[in-house]
Amino acid sequence: MNRSLIALILFSISTLCESQDHNILLIISEDNGPEIGCYGTNIETPNLDQLANEGTLFENAYVPQAGCSQSRAALLTGLYPHQNGQIGLATWNYEMISSDIPNAVNTLKQNGYRTGIIGKLHIKPKSAFKFDYKAITKSNFQRTDMNLYAEKASEFFNSSDKPFYLQVNYPDAHRPFIKQINGIPKKPLKVNDVTPLSFVGINHPEIRQQTADYYNSIMRLDHYVGDLLKALEQSGSSENTIVIYIGDHGADLPRGKRTCYEGGVRIPMIIRWPKAKENQRRSELVSTLDLFPTICDIAKIKTPKLLVGQSLKEIIHGKDQAWRKVMITEYHVHSNHNPWPQRAIRNERYKLIFNPLAGEVNPGYDFTMSKKFFGASESNLLDTSTEEVRLAYKNYRKPPLFELYDLKEDPYEFKNLAKDPEYSKELKQLNDLLLQWQKESEDPFFFSKPSRKLFNLIRDSGTKNRKKISYKSMMNIRH
Repeated sequence: MNRSLIALILFSISTLCESQDHNILLIISEDNGPEIGCYGTNIETPNLDQLANEGTLFENAYVPQAGCSQSRAALLTGLYPHQNGQIGLATWNYEMISSDIPNAVNTLKQNGYRTGIIGKLHIKPKSAFKFDYKAITKSNFQRTDMNLYAEKASEFFNSSDKPFYLQVNYPDAHRPFIKQINGIPKKPLKVNDVTPLSFVGINHPEIRQQTADYYNSIMRLDHYVGDLLKALEQSGSSENTIVIYIGDHGADLPRGKRTCYEGGVRIPMIIRWPKAKENQRRSELVSTLDLFPTICDIAKIKTPKLLVGQSLKEIIHGKDQAWRKVMITEYHVHSNHNPWPQRAIRNERYKLIFNPLAGEVNPGYDFTMSKKFFGASESNLLDTSTEEVRLAYKNYRKPPLFELYDLKEDPYEFKNLAKDPEYSKELKQLNDLLLQWQKESEDPFFFSKPSRKLFNLIRDSGTKNRKKISYKSMMNIRH
């Protein structure tokens, strides 16, 4: 066989591989922010670190709302919770306004992809998402049979005869924070091995113990992500599969989950795209709302109208493009224990949080600081913190109308600058942009009156049962 013929064959094979539709593997972990080795945390996460080395790590990635169902529904619909209706937990009977809202799963399926999910969906109605394959559909917070995730994924990879989309949802690092299961992690961290997460600001032994086991949960997550990626490699599909890893929101610790603080809405996001730029770190303000448009780009299909995100394809390939200058997040409710309508906007340096029910007690504060999560009392926990941190917790409990933070000088949001005249210009600029966005996105909680109506509706329904709440008539839903 002459050299020119060999070259022609190799070129043809290469062209064929490049023309094939990419598979998509979406990995979602529970309740963890960017507390991973590759993001600078001193814990062992070799598999996620390697994924970052082979792809793109986003340093400023966000979810629209720091809640499980709300985050996942936003990701798959490409819409904010106030737009798709999933403003609270599916397990508390909050749900999307309609099954007809376009979503990534159905869009891929309609365009020739085989779709699968391993782990919980946690969105209502479930029937809106037409998966071809389902396994381990429970939350599995006790972390039983964790080996099954990779085994079921292997079955899916090896039985797919067309491009596939597989979504794998792991239970770590959701509460309860479990130190070790089946010897994993091999060397669990202990209370004296760690310091509390900086955004918590409380250096109490109980907080440190929970932090240690939170890290242990993340290290266990990394182990099983490694098994999953190995199964993908062994299936022969790795070189044609785009791998996306995200956390669904930040840690379930004070000033984290169920808030608009950075500890709640900022997440890890890593994307490995074969033949794209490797080992790059990007600082753009990106959102999980950008994933549906990105998935459409991957599959070479038309992006549905009304999506609010942008495709990340050009960034992943190392190119510069016009990008958003601000990031907006929101909060409504989680379970009925913690309704608190809230909006937040940040730019490169400053962040503004808007509390339409200012001056009232945020029920989420008492819920988070309660005996449900901590043996120590609130006062005992806060005794270990500085005066600045204690003042921040007062604002957390009874929020003012505006909270303004300088994220360069105060990345953990302890010093509220909203009443400082020196920062009036920054406050006005961000508030004007937030108001503009609320109008453009048809935010029904533009003013305090509708926010009060939602708050009362949820509060009056109580926490003893989980009956449906008639909130949908309040929503200006886009679909």
